Amino acid sequence: MTLTGACLCGLVRFRTERQPLAARACWCRVCQHLACGSASVNIIVPTEGFEVTGETRGYESVADSGSEMRRTFCPACGTQLFSEALSRPDVMVVRVGALDDPELGAPQSIIWRASAPSWACIDETLPAIDGQPAPVRA
Repeated sequence: MTLTGACLCGLVRFRTERQPLAARACWCRVCQHLACGSASVNIIVPTEGFEVTGETRGYESVADSGSEMRRTFCPACGTQLFSEALSRPDVMVVRVGALDDPELGAPQSIIWRASAPSWACIDETLPAIDGQPAPVRA
Protein backbone atom coordinates (compact mmCIF):
# COMPACT_ATOMS: atom_id res chain seq x y z
CA MET A 1 0.00 0.00 0.00
CA THR A 2 1.26 3.46 -0.88
CA LEU A 3 0.13 6.31 1.35
CA THR A 4 0.50 9.81 -0.06
CA GLY A 5 -0.63 13.22 1.05
CA ALA A 6 -0.05 16.93 1.04
CA CYS A 7 -0.75 20.19 2.77
CA LEU A 8 -3.63 22.41 1.63
CA CYS A 9 -1.50 24.49 -0.75
CA GLY A 10 0.41 21.47 -2.10
CA LEU A 11 3.91 22.78 -1.38
CA VAL A 12 4.58 19.91 1.03
CA ARG A 13 4.02 16.33 -0.10
CA PHE A 14 4.71 13.03 1.64
CA ARG A 15 4.63 9.33 0.87
CA THR A 16 5.38 5.97 2.40
CA GLU A 17 5.09 2.37 1.28
CA ARG A 18 4.76 1.20 4.89
CA GLN A 19 1.47 0.06 6.39
CA PRO A 20 -0.02 2.11 9.24
CA LEU A 21 0.69 0.61 12.65
CA ALA A 22 -2.40 2.22 14.18
CA ALA A 23 -5.18 4.67 13.38
CA ARG A 24 -6.70 6.68 16.23
CA ALA A 25 -8.94 9.58 17.05
CA CYS A 26 -7.32 11.53 19.90
CA TRP A 27 -9.31 13.78 22.23
CA CYS A 28 -6.40 15.10 24.33
CA ARG A 29 -6.56 18.87 24.81
CA VAL A 30 -3.51 19.44 22.59
CA CYS A 31 -5.15 17.55 19.72
CA GLN A 32 -8.36 19.50 20.27
CA HIS A 33 -6.33 22.67 19.69
CA LEU A 34 -4.71 21.20 16.58
CA ALA A 35 -8.07 20.03 15.21
CA CYS A 36 -9.93 23.28 16.03
CA GLY A 37 -12.08 21.73 18.77
CA SER A 38 -12.62 18.19 17.56
CA ALA A 39 -10.49 15.07 17.88
CA SER A 40 -7.32 14.81 15.86
CA VAL A 41 -7.52 11.74 13.61
CA ASN A 42 -4.12 10.21 12.94
CA ILE A 43 -2.33 7.21 11.56
CA ILE A 44 0.98 6.07 12.98
CA VAL A 45 3.57 4.91 10.45
CA PRO A 46 7.22 3.87 10.64
CA THR A 47 9.62 6.70 9.87
CA GLU A 48 11.79 4.32 7.86
CA GLY A 49 10.98 5.04 4.21
CA PHE A 50 8.80 8.06 5.04
CA GLU A 51 9.57 10.72 2.43
CA VAL A 52 8.72 14.43 2.62
CA THR A 53 9.27 17.00 -0.11
CA GLY A 54 8.91 20.73 0.41
CA GLU A 55 9.76 23.05 3.28
CA THR A 56 8.21 22.38 6.67
CA ARG A 57 8.38 24.08 10.04
CA GLY A 58 8.13 22.57 13.47
CA TYR A 59 6.84 23.47 16.89
CA GLU A 60 8.00 21.59 19.97
CA SER A 61 5.83 21.21 23.04
CA VAL A 62 4.93 18.74 25.77
CA ALA A 63 1.86 16.58 25.10
CA ASP A 64 -0.77 15.69 27.69
CA SER A 65 1.04 12.33 27.91
CA GLY A 66 4.21 14.09 29.04
CA SER A 67 6.06 13.27 25.81
CA GLU A 68 8.12 15.98 24.17
CA MET A 69 6.64 16.35 20.69
CA ARG A 70 7.65 18.01 17.45
CA ARG A 71 4.61 19.05 15.44
CA THR A 72 5.29 19.72 11.77
CA PHE A 73 3.27 22.01 9.53
CA CYS A 74 3.46 23.80 6.19
CA PRO A 75 4.82 27.34 6.69
CA ALA A 76 2.88 28.63 3.66
CA CYS A 77 -0.67 27.43 4.41
CA GLY A 78 -0.37 26.29 8.06
CA THR A 79 -1.68 22.75 7.51
CA GLN A 80 -0.81 20.45 10.42
CA LEU A 81 0.91 17.41 8.91
CA PHE A 82 2.83 15.28 11.41
CA SER A 83 3.82 14.80 15.03
CA GLU A 84 6.83 12.94 16.40
CA ALA A 85 7.65 12.03 19.97
CA LEU A 86 11.30 13.02 20.36
CA SER A 87 11.86 9.87 22.44
CA ARG A 88 10.42 7.60 19.70
CA PRO A 89 12.05 8.51 16.38
CA ASP A 90 10.96 5.19 14.81
CA VAL A 91 7.33 6.30 14.26
CA MET A 92 5.54 9.30 12.77
CA VAL A 93 2.00 10.45 13.54
CA VAL A 94 0.35 11.61 10.32
CA ARG A 95 -2.82 13.73 10.23
CA VAL A 96 -5.45 11.79 8.29
CA GLY A 97 -6.87 15.02 6.84
CA ALA A 98 -3.61 15.47 4.92
CA LEU A 99 -3.83 12.06 3.21
CA ASP A 100 -4.74 12.07 -0.46
CA ASP A 101 -7.22 9.29 0.40
CA PRO A 102 -8.52 9.89 3.94
CA GLU A 103 -10.51 6.62 3.73
CA LEU A 104 -7.18 4.90 4.44
CA GLY A 105 -7.07 6.46 7.92
CA ALA A 106 -10.37 5.40 9.49
CA PRO A 107 -9.84 5.33 13.26
CA GLN A 108 -9.46 1.91 14.86
CA SER A 109 -9.65 3.30 18.40
CA ILE A 110 -10.29 6.40 20.49
CA ILE A 111 -7.73 7.76 22.94
CA TRP A 112 -7.99 10.44 25.63
CA ARG A 113 -11.80 9.95 25.72
CA ALA A 114 -11.93 11.48 29.23
CA SER A 115 -10.81 14.84 27.78
CA ALA A 116 -13.56 14.97 25.14
CA PRO A 117 -16.24 17.63 25.62
CA SER A 118 -19.79 16.50 26.40
CA TRP A 119 -20.91 17.22 22.82
CA ALA A 120 -18.19 15.08 21.19
CA CYS A 121 -19.28 12.53 18.62
CA ILE A 122 -17.51 9.35 19.67
CA ASP A 123 -18.03 6.08 17.83
CA GLU A 124 -19.08 3.76 20.65
CA THR A 125 -18.27 0.70 18.49
CA LEU A 126 -14.55 1.48 18.64
CA PRO A 127 -12.29 0.53 21.55
CA ALA A 128 -11.62 3.58 23.70
CA ILE A 129 -9.38 4.50 26.60
CA ASP A 130 -9.56 7.55 28.79
CA GLY A 131 -5.89 8.51 28.50
CA GLN A 132 -2.64 7.63 26.78
CA PRO A 133 -2.13 4.12 25.38
CA ALA A 134 1.17 2.25 25.39
CA PRO A 135 3.58 3.52 22.73
CA VAL A 136 3.35 2.08 19.22
CA ARG A 137 6.68 0.79 17.93
CA ALA A 138 7.74 0.10 14.37
